[in-house]
Parts: sequence; structure tokens; C-alpha cells
Amino acid sequence: MPTHAEKRVLRYQPEQVFDMVADVHRYPEFLPWCVGARVLSRSEAELTADLTIGFKMFRETFRSHVTLSRPEALTVRYLNGPFHYLTNHWKLSPHPQGTEVDFFVDFEFRSRLLQAVIGTVFNEAVRLMVRSFERRAMQLYGRPPLAVPGAPPKASPAAG
Repeated sequence: MPTHAEKRVLRYQPEQVFDMVADVHRYPEFLPWCVGARVLSRSEAELTADLTIGFKMFRETFRSHVTLSRPEALTVRYLNGPFHYLTNHWKLSPHPQGTEVDFFVDFEFRSRLLQAVIGTVFNEAVRLMVRSFERRAMQLYGRPPLAVPGAPPKASPAAG
């Protein structure tokens, strides 16, 4: 039953962070252990997707429904796959230096073997995943400008 909660400030606008997190089909390009992503349906308010995770000899696909509350939150509801349950959310709040990201994930695999394997590396894996999103933001939007205390955040130009 690994759980991870983390708050971090990214020096990008909430809309930029939201767009990056909501771009699920691009996850295999930058997220470790994400070896496949297929968006089954998408609208402005929600999406349904299959993600395939691979770790050592394991490869599992799960389906989830994501509620998109632009630009404040993305809430994941697990539909089916290898978990007993999966809860995940991203809450995005304006911050003087960009966006405060409140990330939470909690899950339990059905397989005791898979749960034991993941449990040993879970915290480091989630930290690596969060860092991967930070690096992705830098790839998409460029290196953020140095923040000036008390100054409102500046929009970073979007990369094409």
C-alpha cells in the first residue's frame, strides 16, 4: 500500500503544468517505467486512457479515467488492471514563483509479488517520476527565469 504525497513549486504557469500532466499519450517519452500510453477518449473535462508500465520482468496495463479541472486539478479514477485500487491527483495552485504542485498517489497491486518488488523501490521511483515531470517542463517551456521575490510569475514561451 505505497503512498506518496509531495508539494513542490515549479516556476511555470498553472496552465503549462496542467497541459503537460494532461498530455498522457506523451508519457512514454519521458516517464521511467511507462512503456505505453493509449488515450481511448478525451474531452475538455475528462479522458480515459490505458497506461502500460514495465519494470524488470513485469509489464502491466491499467485503465483510468481522469477528470480535468483546468487549470486547477487532475484527478485519476482507476477503472481496471493489476491494482486493488489506485488513487492519484495533481492539484495546481498559483504561487508567487509559478505553480505549487500538490501530487498524491496511493495504490495496491493485486499481485503480492509485484507489490513486494515495487514496495522496495517505490519512494525513489515516485521521486524520479516527479523529477521527470520537472525535466519535461524544462524541455517544453525552457529554463524558467530566476524568480524575483514578490514579483508575479512571468509566462514562459511555449516550445513548438
